Amino acid sequence: MAEQRISGSILRGPVVTVASAVLLLLLHAGAGFFVLGALLTESEGSWDRTVTDTARLWAVLGLAVELPAVAVTAACVAVGRLRRWWYAPAAALVLTALARMVFAPRP
Repeated sequence: MAEQRISGSILRGPVVTVASAVLLLLLHAGAGFFVLGALLTESEGSWDRTVTDTARLWAVLGLAVELPAVAVTAACVAVGRLRRWWYAPAAALVLTALARMVFAPRP
């Protein structure tokens, strides 16, 4: 019985690490989709308010998906499941989305 508990706890470590990494990759992919949509949305001129609002909406949706990813990353790094470099994709996506929201052309 003791051997089963030991092997179960050993197996649980890598399984939890892989599961958290897969969850973060899915969240980053979803946020990346929205941020890319925000970046590729182009205005035809300063009068085109609809496109500007659409670009900001895409950026907000990217942030809405990425902020839970930042929380999951912080939790996994704090318990030692993942390394600190996992903050890099989250920081890049959050900063890109914020920049697109701020620098979207104003009608």
